[in-house]
Amino acid sequence: MTPAGQHAADAARFTELVESASSGDWTRPAPVAGWTALDIVRHLVEWPRGFLLGAGIELPPLDVDADPAGAWKQHVADIQAILEDPAGRVLSNPHTGDRPVDEAIAQFYTGDVWMHSWDLAKALGREPDLGAERCAEALAAMRPMEQLLRDSGQFGPAVPVAEDAPAQDRLMGFLGRDPAWHA
Repeated sequence: MTPAGQHAADAARFTELVESASSGDWTRPAPVAGWTALDIVRHLVEWPRGFLLGAGIELPPLDVDADPAGAWKQHVADIQAILEDPAGRVLSNPHTGDRPVDEAIAQFYTGDVWMHSWDLAKALGREPDLGAERCAEALAAMRPMEQLLRDSGQFGPAVPVAEDAPAQDRLMGFLGRDPAWHA
């Protein structure tokens, strides 16, 4: 799938969750320690906007607190527009090197939307389904660089999960989430 196509699919799943939230849902706890449902949306809106400065792309800030769904939908439209017309732009980042902007978004951001869909679904009291095959592939790709991922501070300690558990549960455990977590 192209970077634009994958983002459209993953963002659509996340958008469904955002649109299903009531105003009272935004303060619900999330599986990420210390986060709420609103924090998940804020994270996915704010960090990529700063990241894109490395490609000379300056997107205006969005007020996630005032309108989580509106900010999310605008953000998705902004990112989708870049993916559909990357215009040969290259994103330079001291941690990731130089990459075509669409590849950088696909590698570092779109997967984050996909994985945080699990967090938002759980925070909203729903059972997420990230797809067994994609979960197994992601886990297989991450295991060889586990120490690097842990050292980055972006993932907590692994949560023990049975080796015969569903791929999604094993992936979430690897990422430091308790697959059985409920708000």
